[in-house]
Amino acid sequence: MEIKLKKRPYKPIIIEGFPGFGLIGTITTEFLIEHLKAEPIGIFEFDEMPPTIAIHKEKIVNPMGVFYDNKNNIMILHTILNLSGNEWKVANVIDDMAKKLKAREIISVEGVSSAISKETNVYFHSKHNAKLEEMGIKPIKESIIVGVTAALMLKPDIKVTGLFAETHSQLPDSKAAAKIIEVLDRYLMLDVDYKPLLKQAEEFEEKIKKILEQTAATNKEKDKKCLSYVG
Repeated sequence: MEIKLKKRPYKPIIIEGFPGFGLIGTITTEFLIEHLKAEPIGIFEFDEMPPTIAIHKEKIVNPMGVFYDNKNNIMILHTILNLSGNEWKVANVIDDMAKKLKAREIISVEGVSSAISKETNVYFHSKHNAKLEEMGIKPIKESIIVGVTAALMLKPDIKVTGLFAETHSQLPDSKAAAKIIEVLDRYLMLDVDYKPLLKQAEEFEEKIKKILEQTAATNKEKDKKCLSYVG
């Protein structure tokens, strides 16, 4: 697995959000790409997972893309794929890219389960970042983090800030993603227009639901074909 870039930003901030609890990372990165009009500048090349694409508005969407917002010098890593079993490989190529580009920070966006609170709160974890706490964002005290975010956080030589939104369902949670976007807006001064925020987040949620349903149906059809070959 490797990341192929056609543009190499210098000292960017990297935001990654991959499928996880509540699909917070996927919805958040999708919204940011649209809102910031980030341009595609790279792809993940891999042979560890099945070849998959999405088609949106008659255009092919790469399942694992790298986007760049030149105005804010922000790179956004976005995928619709289930990365189960490949988390370390993905984290390693992100780590390698971040070092080569001298990235200032990697911001990992995740959802965390909350069965107690009915509110949607955002927490953070960082060994180097005091700004978020000054903004009133509380550090996360107790949780289990898995996936690419966990793999990145275990690497001692890169600056990783984790942003975690409480979510109350395995289903896509656009409200929790909106909370993350609000924090990112304040933290990175992105000038987000908050009025259409939830509505757009819900639209992205519906789009992602459809893509995931189509992907699941395609995988089932593929499994049926495999069974027919051996049956």
